Amino acid sequence: MNDLAIFRQFAAPVPKGFEKGNNAVIYTRVSSADQENNTSLASQKKHCELYSEKRNLTIIDYFGGTYESAKTDDRKEFMRMLAFVKRNKTIDYIIVYSYERFSRSGIAGALIADELLKKYGVITLAVTQELDPTTPAGSFQQKILFLFGQMDNELRKDKVVTGMKELLLKGYWLWSVPRGYQDLNKGRATERKLIVNEEGKLLKKAFEWKAYSQLPNAEIARKLNKMGIKISDKRLNKLFLNPFYCGLITSRMIPGQVINGHHESLISKELFLEVNNIRKEKRIHGFVHDKENDNLPLKVFTKCSKCEQALTGYLVKKKGLYYYKCRTRGCKVNRSAKAMHELFKKAIAVFHVDKEELEVLKVQLEEQITVFFKSKMQSANALKGNLNDIKKKLDTIEERFAIGEIDRNIYDKFRPKYQKEYFEIEQQLNKTGGYSSNLKKVLNLTLKICQDPLLLWESSNFENRKIFQKMLFPDGIFYNRELDQVRTTRVNSFFSLNPYILRNKGNKKSEDSIIFDEIPALVSPEGFEPSTASLEGRCSIQLS
Repeated sequence: MNDLAIFRQFAAPVPKGFEKGNNAVIYTRVSSADQENNTSLASQKKHCELYSEKRNLTIIDYFGGTYESAKTDDRKEFMRMLAFVKRNKTIDYIIVYSYERFSRSGIAGALIADELLKKYGVITLAVTQELDPTTPAGSFQQKILFLFGQMDNELRKDKVVTGMKELLLKGYWLWSVPRGYQDLNKGRATERKLIVNEEGKLLKKAFEWKAYSQLPNAEIARKLNKMGIKISDKRLNKLFLNPFYCGLITSRMIPGQVINGHHESLISKELFLEVNNIRKEKRIHGFVHDKENDNLPLKVFTKCSKCEQALTGYLVKKKGLYYYKCRTRGCKVNRSAKAMHELFKKAIAVFHVDKEELEVLKVQLEEQITVFFKSKMQSANALKGNLNDIKKKLDTIEERFAIGEIDRNIYDKFRPKYQKEYFEIEQQLNKTGGYSSNLKKVLNLTLKICQDPLLLWESSNFENRKIFQKMLFPDGIFYNRELDQVRTTRVNSFFSLNPYILRNKGNKKSEDSIIFDEIPALVSPEGFEPSTASLEGRCSIQLS
């Protein structure tokens, strides 16, 4: 059979050419509100209409007509225009004054234009840059123009950032007026006059209460609220950490640098340092506060049992001795570092396990760790399922918005909600990673510590001591001066087994199994005051 015509029905389909009609939409935009009322928009529209008339195109609709930054393609009018041309099958062209009016996002803008052409048959044309995107050469030229638009954006941004850095280095504040200030001369950065207002005078009292009365942030916030200053203790803490209030300027744009500002100071530099616990030597008291000192590993980790404030540390220079002291004024809880360390060593010594007991402990720990990680892995699987559900919702709302089934208001309402849920679940999932691979590490680390916890603490450097203390007693310890003893509200559940075995040594044979459900998450060995709180034992071991 020489006639092959009958077989043509099985051949690959012939590519469909671009059916050039004459329906078009016009899109115009400017970059900022300052340009919105000038002739730029009207001029763009006029030239686009003349271009359409010259090519015998019929204008179906207009889009834009306002200011929209083209640094990203998530623009209200731009997205409305895209949804319209994708939904309306009769649109053949999008007319813009220049390709940078369409997009300045570089290759991202080029991909949008390419998708419109190949998937929907819509050609993007620029009045001032005539080319034919349907040809290989024209398509290449169009992409080059989009990239030039992005490069121009980057150059402008770099120029602006450089100018901002120069102004910061000269001491000019560039952003919104901080709380407690007002600008008497709004205008350019070099013309602003920032002075302390009436609210600022009250905020100054907050610094003074913190430095001189050592009041907690929550108490200061309550006092300010009564005076009409609505502020949370969290926000108050950020205010205390901002050197702007003592006349200085810092910024991520000038990392590592501190500049004297041109604005009025709310407080002195000395008061700012006092509030932030950066103190010079206090000669009148005869001791120096130490922020980090190898001789004071229990500082902050230990709290006063009377007022529950963290203990600070200091050196009595005449005696050459270190002491721990309660921060609360009038509390008078004070103890030498040597005596405090002996109490702490006595407390951790009870967690020592002899070699003959290690095998029993290992069996019990394997059971406990397996149960712990099994629970975590089950939680991880559930989180993965939730993550997939949120991802589907995000994909669905993106698709429905793109094809015009939902408007921008609904899209803007639900997209951030789903994105937030996705991020939160993803963060939880990240925390649950690597459980199976860490089983052996946790077991070996726990057994190593149990062999001699006292030696481990004594031989460690300052940072490792802090890690060890936090690992064994996640919530720290409390010191009772009247009874001269320490207690804790929580012991890491992996280590709470040790005293239990020691107390029951001799009552059980080594081959007897210890029932996990009977072992409390919180133990009260000798030297620790018992806690009445119902606590859940949790693993807080940090693995590298």
